[in-house]
Amino acid sequence: MSVTPLARISATHPAPAFRGRIGQDARSGHYAVPRRYRLHLAAACADGLRIAVVHSLLGLDDICPVTLLDPVPDCPDGGHSALRPLYEASAHRYTGAAVAPVLSDDWSGRIVSTHATDITRDLARHFGGGRPALYPCGAESETEAVERMSKGIAQAAQQAGSTGGADEDRVAALQQLLDSLGSLERWLVDREYLIRDHITAADVELWVTLVQLDTVHRHHLDAAAVQRIAGHPTLWAYARRLTAHPAFGTHLDLDGIARRHHAHCQGLEAAGAAVQILDWASHAARPSRRS
Repeated sequence: MSVTPLARISATHPAPAFRGRIGQDARSGHYAVPRRYRLHLAAACADGLRIAVVHSLLGLDDICPVTLLDPVPDCPDGGHSALRPLYEASAHRYTGAAVAPVLSDDWSGRIVSTHATDITRDLARHFGGGRPALYPCGAESETEAVERMSKGIAQAAQQAGSTGGADEDRVAALQQLLDSLGSLERWLVDREYLIRDHITAADVELWVTLVQLDTVHRHHLDAAAVQRIAGHPTLWAYARRLTAHPAFGTHLDLDGIARRHHAHCQGLEAAGAAVQILDWASHAARPSRRS
């Protein structure tokens, strides 16, 4: 798959404060023991949604419990007060925001990781035996390419809908976004999934990006731009299929996404807010027999 490069935009999320890993021996620091670890997620957050879907695809309810957080953080700094004790136990005099997602160690009462990509990979690698191969051998570069493309789509959509900067920058960002969507549209012709003949982490990554594009970013684009984004029928049919899968659709908290967006967004709403691309709730309500 070719990846259309996108303009670099400054990150809007803080860098992860903790990046411990789950491993198989003492050198890793954290043994892969069932029910030792716990996830703390807000599914309305893109990273939280990714992890929740991976967790469900792997069937880890009895292996790694999940504590769900309110979609809107209750601290002025964007953190969750429920996570503050974990952060303070994990770093002496911690003064940053207690943000989600978090993978914690119930044995020590401390945080293992706040890095979403590491968390999903570790769950699949160490607790995914006999379960779907979300990170197939030999697909590392393809998965990473999809992750880069997904981040680029989100960044371009944000820049295309921004109220600051020059008009030509917004136009260029929209074109880069459309180029990436067009590349995906062509790639998915006659394909059910993105890089293999079954669901992988690449599908989770792209699906969450498309959810965010339609439920968050379109609110700051004009109607013509949203119509052009919607003009990729193969891509959005792919998103519908995944939404109907229980591991995806059951975690789609549309009200929570809206609440989170309106609580933190400082941009102006544009005409594109009225042009919904998918009826996500309707597709999520339908059961699916797909694997």
